[in-house]
Amino acid sequence: MKKAAVILSGCGVFDGAEIHEAVLTLLSLEKHGASYQCFAPDMEQLHVVNHLTGEVVEGESRNVLTEAARIVRGNIKPVSECNVDDFDLLVLPGGFGAAKNLCTFAIDGPDCAFNSEVLTVCKGFAKAGKPAAYACIAPALAAKVYGNDTNLTIGNDAGTATALETFGAKHQNCAVDSVIIDQEAKLVTTPAYMLGQNILEVSIGLDKMVQSVLALK
Repeated sequence: MKKAAVILSGCGVFDGAEIHEAVLTLLSLEKHGASYQCFAPDMEQLHVVNHLTGEVVEGESRNVLTEAARIVRGNIKPVSECNVDDFDLLVLPGGFGAAKNLCTFAIDGPDCAFNSEVLTVCKGFAKAGKPAAYACIAPALAAKVYGNDTNLTIGNDAGTATALETFGAKHQNCAVDSVIIDQEAKLVTTPAYMLGQNILEVSIGLDKMVQSVLALK
């Protein structure tokens, strides 16, 4: 049985991990015979968003690890405890938390900063030649990790694609129900809610992403 390390970025599409993407990804991993351990950085998230109004809540702070624990019923560890040698593959669901907490791409674009612990883990999987899958906006991290004309996707948004290519990656347009696979890098990406209009569309792409990354040797 293959074992996946899954990095989450909080809880909630606008300031953390996209909950549908996270749950569908974990379900798909189990459905296709893999096990997983979830991780998140132990840090304060960039800001807190009221998901009813979409507005930032001033004066409130939340911890990324504590919030991500809500999604996985408490079964989560600090990303600093993720040992690449213990896993066969890496998976990062999306949500704005991936571009606000794991890095600051949502705020700073190509000039963004990256969480050092998360970047170390992601680079560790790449260096070890282990397969990885990134969904939605999480390929912003993959672009930084892999570069070197590695093929990836965030869907078809030209501005975001151009920004990712400043890291040296090569963006490919992709439908919500499909994936982009870079065989040499052993990287699979899918647009998920960067394009998805409903949970069914997103589930098809995420399931294909999981199947594809598990098939990589």
